[in-house]
Amino acid sequence: MVRKVIDIPGALVTEQVKINGEAGRAFVTGLPDLVAAFLERWELRVDGPPMHGVCALVLPVVAADGTRAVLKLQLLDEESVGEPVALRRWDGADAVRLLRHDEPTGTMLLERLDSHRMLSRVADIHEAVLVIAGLLRRLTSVPAPEGMRELGGIARAMLEQTPAALPRIPDPDERRLIADCAAAVREVVSEPGDRLLHWDLHYENVLAADRAPWLAIDPKPLAGDPGFELWPALDNRFDPDDVHWRFDAMTEVLGLDRERARAWTLGRLLQNTLWRIEDGDPPSATELEIGRRLLGR
Repeated sequence: MVRKVIDIPGALVTEQVKINGEAGRAFVTGLPDLVAAFLERWELRVDGPPMHGVCALVLPVVAADGTRAVLKLQLLDEESVGEPVALRRWDGADAVRLLRHDEPTGTMLLERLDSHRMLSRVADIHEAVLVIAGLLRRLTSVPAPEGMRELGGIARAMLEQTPAALPRIPDPDERRLIADCAAAVREVVSEPGDRLLHWDLHYENVLAADRAPWLAIDPKPLAGDPGFELWPALDNRFDPDDVHWRFDAMTEVLGLDRERARAWTLGRLLQNTLWRIEDGDPPSATELEIGRRLLGR
């Protein structure tokens, strides 16, 4: 019966196999039994069709006491393992509330938000950017818990990888741009920050709720500088003529030093480009344009 209710979305299967290979295939194969186990253990019943992102299956459920929630199941990795830690630290303030967590599997029971009211559906992009900025200001006001993955280590690894990656960018202007991103990161890497970062706060990771106008979901948390948080709001719903307005608005709301924030934002371009090169793909034209605009080119 459970298996019929939770038919695994084909797109989730495809993404898991693409990203995680055999581990991803094993994860999705085991999902029906894993769901069945947690429905029984936590006394839940399924209350709607499954939802999913790239990495997780999310099931609307109702608890025995009538609480409406969602059951989130995902493959544990270096990004997802910190999610419940961050959600506990925020404790429902500007982020979805964690209700239960199973550490061995990473399974979480979360408060149910309104998936039909997503910030990506707000037509006024400036309004949406200011919502993101306000959430980030409050979320990053919290120091990261001890043991959280650190931006400093990620940034140092990027700088180590850059010399070997640059020759794999054929276009000399693009190669120079990415080299300049690395130079910017080199200027700030010695002070990576200690705030609790969401790292992936784009417009589809902000949902409405009855208790708050907007709440953040799906963090990939880090300890670091809030300037590293601005990229998703520039890249998603991209408009080349709006890059400076968005960047300036967010740095003002968060009270960030503009040059440090620019360096860490260029670090996101460097990071994404290194990932693309590793996968055998060219740099993203959209991402490169954001870099050019931030560097005044």
